[in-house]
Amino acid sequence: MSHRRSLPDQKGRANPVNKIAGSIISFMLFVIAGAPALGQTAPTSQENREANLTAYVGMLREDLKKDKVSILTQLMALGPEQAAKFWPVYNEYDKLLTKLADERIAFIRMYADNYSALNQETATEIAVGMMDVQARRIDLQKQYFQRFSQTLSPKDAARWLQIEAQIEKLVDLQILSSLPIVE
Repeated sequence: MSHRRSLPDQKGRANPVNKIAGSIISFMLFVIAGAPALGQTAPTSQENREANLTAYVGMLREDLKKDKVSILTQLMALGPEQAAKFWPVYNEYDKLLTKLADERIAFIRMYADNYSALNQETATEIAVGMMDVQARRIDLQKQYFQRFSQTLSPKDAARWLQIEAQIEKLVDLQILSSLPIVE
C-alpha cells in the first residue's frame, strides 16, 4: 500500500482534502510576507493592509469552509435524516472552531511581526498561546464527538472525528511548514 495524502473514500474516489492545501499556503505566505511590511508603513497604509488582510482571510475562510463541507458531505455519506441532524450540530462546532482559528491566526501574525527580533518573552507567549489554542481545540472535539455520538451514532461520530482530524492535520502541516523555524 502506498502512502498518499489523498486517501480514497469508501467508494474508491479520491479524497478531496488536498484542495485545501493550496489555499493554506497562499494565506500563510500572505501573512508572513505582509506582516513585516505592516510595521514599516505609514498609519493609513497600515490600515489599508490590515483591511486587505482581513478581507483576504475572510475570502479564504469561505473557500475553505465550502471545501470542508464538500469533503464532509462526500465522506460522511449521510442519509437525508442523518444529515438533517448532523449539519446543525456541525455548524455550531464550526462557529466555535472559527473563534479558535482566529486566536491561532493572531499568534501566527504575532510570530511573523516579531520574527526578526523575537525575544524570550514573546517566544514564550506565542508558544504557550498556541498550545492553549490546541488544547481547547481538542476539548472542543471531545465535546462534539459526544454530541455527534448522541445525535447520530458513535460510529458516525468516529467517522466525523477521523475526517476532521485528517483535514486539521493537513491544514496544520501546511501552516507549520510555511513558518520559518525560530532562530
